[in-house]
Amino acid sequence: MPKIGSIILPDFPLLLAPMEDVSDPPFRRLCKEHGADLMYSEFISSEGLIRDAIKSRKKLDIFDYERPVGIQIFGGDEEALALSATIVETVNPDLLDINFGCPVKKVVCKGAGAGVLKDVDLMVRLTRAVVRSTKLPVTVKTRLGWDDQSINIDEVAERLQDEGIQALTIHGRTRAQLYKGHADWSHIARVKNNPRIQIPIFGNGDIDSPEKALEYKNRYGVDGIMIGRAAIGYPWIFNEIKHFFQTGTHLEVPTIVKRVEAARNHLVWSMEWKGEWVGIVEMRRHYANYFKGIPGFKEFRQRLVTSDEPQAIFEVFDEINQHYSTESIF
Repeated sequence: MPKIGSIILPDFPLLLAPMEDVSDPPFRRLCKEHGADLMYSEFISSEGLIRDAIKSRKKLDIFDYERPVGIQIFGGDEEALALSATIVETVNPDLLDINFGCPVKKVVCKGAGAGVLKDVDLMVRLTRAVVRSTKLPVTVKTRLGWDDQSINIDEVAERLQDEGIQALTIHGRTRAQLYKGHADWSHIARVKNNPRIQIPIFGNGDIDSPEKALEYKNRYGVDGIMIGRAAIGYPWIFNEIKHFFQTGTHLEVPTIVKRVEAARNHLVWSMEWKGEWVGIVEMRRHYANYFKGIPGFKEFRQRLVTSDEPQAIFEVFDEINQHYSTESIF
């Protein structure tokens, strides 16, 4: 069983990826209920935390029912990262994760996220600053390298382990790939098989089905899998994978009633955490994912994304249940 500090994870854990504007407490709660073993906050700017930016501070909210849960920070300045680590410690997460993988231009331009992949010495210094400034277990999420000509994950893994990180998640793409093309897990497997590496190695990228999860588990020998985009609007994927591992059979596809229940809970919890108006507006991006592939859904979706009152949205949910109750949609 993988261990991160004093956290003992189940055999072959499934992790929810830290995703900007997605992995907030309401969404994490859904994923936890559906089998996620370890989750992370959205990534938080170290500069924002130090400036006391409200949005950054809000992202520090964690709840006991989500444990174990990690807070993820990013930044390109040693002092700022170290200081933000001490701020993170005050909310008592189970671990602290450093993002060295985000490929988004506005992050990379600040010399943070995947921008650090061009300078391994800087990555080492930043990691050292965080490890020395906190008692929390420190983990890292990163990519293979900047581009195909500069894949440096082998050196990165060894050097960051030497600095004291306690687990490493590797997304099987370079920064240049962004989210395009295929994730190449052969590099992740090579790191895992390096006799010098003693910490858990988690793989990330392209896992979107129980079959693929089992294939990659067996082929690449990683300690666990992190799932990102495949969980958006589909938190059931975690338990589906676990069930497939245990039985070789598939759980039933979630019914309309289950989809409506998940979307309704997500909305209610979002309104509770963000306030009614923000909760309603920010939930709109999720409806298409919850009801993906359902025939004749366009009119319902239009009403969900234009309704401003909770009661009106709940009524649409009820209508969806009624409309599809007699139809076999899958």
